[in-house]
Amino acid sequence: MAKIGIVEDDRLLQEALDILFKKEGFEVLHAFSCREGIDLLKSQPDILLLDINLPDGLGFQVCERAKDIPVLFLTARDDEVDMIEAYDQGCEDYIVKPFSTEVLKKKIQVVLRRNAGLSDSFHYLTLSINYKKKQVTQQGELVQLTAKEFQLLEYLTKNVGQVVSKEAILQKVWDLEGSFVGENTVSVTINRLRKKIEVDALQTQYIKNIFGMGYIFGE
Repeated sequence: MAKIGIVEDDRLLQEALDILFKKEGFEVLHAFSCREGIDLLKSQPDILLLDINLPDGLGFQVCERAKDIPVLFLTARDDEVDMIEAYDQGCEDYIVKPFSTEVLKKKIQVVLRRNAGLSDSFHYLTLSINYKKKQVTQQGELVQLTAKEFQLLEYLTKNVGQVVSKEAILQKVWDLEGSFVGENTVSVTINRLRKKIEVDALQTQYIKNIFGMGYIFGE
């Protein structure tokens, strides 16, 4: 389960975001000041939503300490100077209040996708993968995969949002064996994998067919 940290002194907004992100499968961490925000960083959230105006200072103080944690500013300050300062501090994005929750969710997905290949873990909706330990969990429960199923899932998630062909999957997952394995093997393995990771068998959320082209993980 991906962790999202929210540093925001508006408690009503905190509550609204808490409900929104828990529905999306996130674990939500809260802070209401710079001091609490800096302390929150110790929990290593996967992404940090950060306001600029905080009771004990400016959110830039938290951003500069975030290091490898991707930061998305969520603030009422729309001055160009603040935006430039935020990007100079290394933020991934800058959203001005009021904002669309749907746009916010999409931006968070993009940031997590962009940073997925730089870490040992991957999170999407309620699915989590630890590449190093070769472990997959769905809604916190361990999912038992075969070696090929895990390799296939790893390849798809490391190309999240991109269409990959059956030929590419054979080459990357089956490697030299690909010369002796038919495309039907890919379809069978995809179907087995879906049964193990999909929450609702009638609604595909993770691995989708793109007719005549291949498969895509996510949107």
